Amino acid sequence: MAAITTTSAHVSARVNRWWPIHAKQSLRTRTFNRSSQADAFQAKPPGATPAPKPIGIVIFDQVASADVMGPADAFSQPSLSIDRRESRCYEVITIGINNHLCATESGIILKPQLDIRQAPQLDTLIIPGGAGIHDPKVNKRLVRWLRRRAMGTRRIAGLGSGVYALAATGLLHAREVVTHWSIATDLSSRFPRLRVNSAKLFTHDESFYTCAGAAASVDLALALIEEDCGRKIALRVAREFVVPLKRSAGEEQYSESLKFQIQSCDRFADLPAWIVSHLNEDLSVDALAERACMSRRNFTRLFHNTFGKSPAQFVAEARIIEARRRVLVPRTNLATVAVSVGFKSPDVFSKTFERHVGVRPRTYRALCKASAAKIRAKRQLRGLRPKGMKSVPYSGARRTLGHHNFGK
Repeated sequence: MAAITTTSAHVSARVNRWWPIHAKQSLRTRTFNRSSQADAFQAKPPGATPAPKPIGIVIFDQVASADVMGPADAFSQPSLSIDRRESRCYEVITIGINNHLCATESGIILKPQLDIRQAPQLDTLIIPGGAGIHDPKVNKRLVRWLRRRAMGTRRIAGLGSGVYALAATGLLHAREVVTHWSIATDLSSRFPRLRVNSAKLFTHDESFYTCAGAAASVDLALALIEEDCGRKIALRVAREFVVPLKRSAGEEQYSESLKFQIQSCDRFADLPAWIVSHLNEDLSVDALAERACMSRRNFTRLFHNTFGKSPAQFVAEARIIEARRRVLVPRTNLATVAVSVGFKSPDVFSKTFERHVGVRPRTYRALCKASAAKIRAKRQLRGLRPKGMKSVPYSGARRTLGHHNFGK
């Protein structure tokens, strides 16, 4: 492992104790400059291979193995070709609460490379979830260390129940956080100042990222890779992982496809997933009935009884759900999107899109871009705001992005 410069920034115990109250404004004013600080840390002479960004993953007894292995594998994949040499984009470092071996919830034994006393300066710090996060000794040491590290770390991510430790620092007060649906109520009751979202896969507020954990940990890792290295490299990693699609932050934890698979009888068990992965093919009632080895009439009746809607309605909704995602991909032609999700003409696609979403695809794209720009501007203003100046909440952008039916 390449040598990485260690940090000398240590805050006194007294400052740590009052950090959540007095240092939050200072944190906000410095957030805007963190990217340049991280870049300076990575800087090398012109022509030299850039140093990989250090990614720290905290591990402890009874950590969720998916929250560790998924991001670790994802960040180990990206590389850049410079002067015909492959250069890794990231250096993954496992950091223990101490230097003891750790057993994950599934029984896998992990050995930390370093403990928190030896941890170097990090570009991104990841706190996984797991039952062990609630151990008082683990939680106390981790929370104290996170408060010291927050100012010098460009990004901090809490995965699943890992958000408990991050919330205990006080650094997430009044911020939107995402966590696993099964612990959302408990998290809200313990930390009432958080805005807990149990529907999204992941989100971020300034330099703090949170996600549902488990499989969503890979989705967040892919989003961070795209943020650093671009969409092409992120998609290459997604392909290496053989994921069916690269999911965005706003997608629901309980997806429509999974809902239908759970509701379906044995004969329809694989049909919803097959439809979603073949949107550009013939998905007429006759074609679907033939695939299910049923007559058209019997297929239509049983499908409606199982899913509460006709096959045509299900197919149209599946196509529009995927189209919403594809129209937001940069430099994508709307006619190409229409064909890719199974519409014969852009006009039919546009009218169907409007019927389901409330606006035409081009308008939907413009509204989403405008809303995203307003949110970015708000975050930049937070970073530039002088101490003592109160923030003015802006909810319009969240409303616009949060409700897909803009026309109502």
